[in-house]
Amino acid sequence: SWVFWKPSGYPAFHDSLMLLLVLALSCNPSTAATASPSAPHIKPSYSFGRTFLGLDKCNACIGTSICKKFFKEEIRFDTWLSSHLKLPPSYLLSYSGNYTDDAKSWRLVDITRLTSKYRHDRADKRICTSLLKTKTCSLERALRRTHRFQKWLRAKRLTPDLVQGLSSPMLRCPSQRLLDRIVRRYAEVPDAGSIYMDHLTDRDKLRLLYTLSVNSHPILLQIFPDVEGWPFPRYLGSCGRLVVSASTRPLRDFYGAAPEVAADLALQLLAVLRSMGTNDLNYFFYFTHVDAGTFGVFSNGHLFIRDASTLGIIDKEEGSQLIDGQQEYKDIFSCLTVDCQSAFVSCNSIREKHSLVMVCQELLPKLLKGKFLQPVQDKIDSFLQHCADGLTDDQGVNEAVAKLAELLKPLRSCDSRFAYRYPDCKYSDKY
Repeated sequence: SWVFWKPSGYPAFHDSLMLLLVLALSCNPSTAATASPSAPHIKPSYSFGRTFLGLDKCNACIGTSICKKFFKEEIRFDTWLSSHLKLPPSYLLSYSGNYTDDAKSWRLVDITRLTSKYRHDRADKRICTSLLKTKTCSLERALRRTHRFQKWLRAKRLTPDLVQGLSSPMLRCPSQRLLDRIVRRYAEVPDAGSIYMDHLTDRDKLRLLYTLSVNSHPILLQIFPDVEGWPFPRYLGSCGRLVVSASTRPLRDFYGAAPEVAADLALQLLAVLRSMGTNDLNYFFYFTHVDAGTFGVFSNGHLFIRDASTLGIIDKEEGSQLIDGQQEYKDIFSCLTVDCQSAFVSCNSIREKHSLVMVCQELLPKLLKGKFLQPVQDKIDSFLQHCADGLTDDQGVNEAVAKLAELLKPLRSCDSRFAYRYPDCKYSDKY
């Protein structure tokens, strides 16, 4: 403690100077160590473990563009009803959250892992045991030593040979035009816009390669943004191994919806598949798998592709730059989240009806089953069956889908539940 002697007759204003001196000394870091140990310690309102976010695994991660939002509590999990609550369980694949730019208005977001924590952990162990023959290691150091990443470090441009053998459906039939689009629009770097990788640091290249190897979903959201009319939720950023995007409810939540809602969603689903096959950029998108979580619905009733991880892309303008034999190349990046023995689908075997048939088999029957009066329901079921059985009949699939769409159009309604098209539907034949 500090003691000051003030002689009699000392000017009164010096009392204030003395007080300021005491306050200054108490704030000096060199004197802070002498503070009483019983002084109260102010704890932060929450503790964000680097392990939960996956930041301890970087640069074998997605990115860090949205980390500040997490640490400033501008992204909150729905379970944070008060500041003392802990983080949600780390084993979940996705979380509901809230996002703000001004601390006043909040919007719903989805916070998602590229794959389950179990698969991530298993892949991390595989990297260490297969590359360094140890149980634990520096993932970044191990991956940097690989032949593939050394090629990435030397490369000026992302070319098909750099992604051959990666498990992502998006990269099974790559064109140079598609790969240039990935580099030019990669959102985890501050200076995108060039097809050359000069603006990517070694760290950025590893993050991009890791993301493409584990799950291409966030890359698809970045290179085909919703603001340009693509049917994907908005990509907001990544932190460690978590991705943040605009929130959608999975299609499974609407299996019990009213008939007019079901009809509306079915028509939107068919329209999305149509746009995926025919668009201004001449890319043909196809699904390798669909389920009830593949598509999602925004709060305004608009249907989007919620999970793009099973989307393949064929460039109708340039074609594939790899012959099918080259896809057999396998390394550690080929096996991070999938079985290394899984066979690739030939690029030449993909048909335009591919996704339609899967949706008619897996999703539309559950959405439309038992919703309408006879004989309409029988006709719907018949068209769906023709579509689902159309593996050998391209024309039959297209005809069945066209008739189904015509049957569904008058069954949907025009009211405020469908905010994405209301009140436009009152004045436009489009709806």
